[in-house]
Amino acid sequence: MHKIGIIGAMEIEVETLKSHMQIENTLEKASMTFLEGTLNNIPVVIVRSGIGKVNAGMCVQILTDLFHVTHVINTGVAGSLNASIDIGDIVVSTDTLYHDVDATGFGYPLGEVPQLGTLTFTADAEMIAQAKSSCETVNPEIKVFEGRIVSGDQFVSNPQVKETILNNFPGSYCTEMEGAAIAHASWLNRIPFVIIRAISDKADDSAHMDYPAFEKAAAEHSARLVEHMIQHLA
Repeated sequence: MHKIGIIGAMEIEVETLKSHMQIENTLEKASMTFLEGTLNNIPVVIVRSGIGKVNAGMCVQILTDLFHVTHVINTGVAGSLNASIDIGDIVVSTDTLYHDVDATGFGYPLGEVPQLGTLTFTADAEMIAQAKSSCETVNPEIKVFEGRIVSGDQFVSNPQVKETILNNFPGSYCTEMEGAAIAHASWLNRIPFVIIRAISDKADDSAHMDYPAFEKAAAEHSARLVEHMIQHLA
């Protein structure tokens, strides 16, 4: 039987899902509140991890050690790095990597954690397919893309920073602050995962104008997608 860990960095990214679940157990750990129960009769654990890579990685490890989750879904918002991906659209990760890890002085590619043996973390193929088809079903008015998501401990709101990220990692679809760490921790624990991001801003100097207006709607689109998706994982 599946038990799916669902992570959002901020409360707004999980509050809708929490309100729809049947809570059976609550655990406080590492300043995070883990809600265990069912969502549409599917066993889940839903948690707000907090922002940033350390919080995200710790959250996955707790889900693994204490709740023995079989899958991890990270839902939330991100800034677009692709001109064709607009505010309100959704990106489903094909893979993720860190845009702010730099061990090039030791001969590693930019973004690769030394001695790990991989630059990118590839999402589970079935979870990618289910996320995309679920989005097309429950959010038919929204465009959904599959592509690379890059992460760093940085809210990208500067056009020059955005350009640097794209120069270093061409073809990236969006940027945020947790996905690669969640993917990294899931990969280490051999747990299938996918990162789902609704676009809340364009990761440039319009971010401060766009973000508050679109964050809530973007989070709700992701929540609908996740609720549908978890019922169709084999």
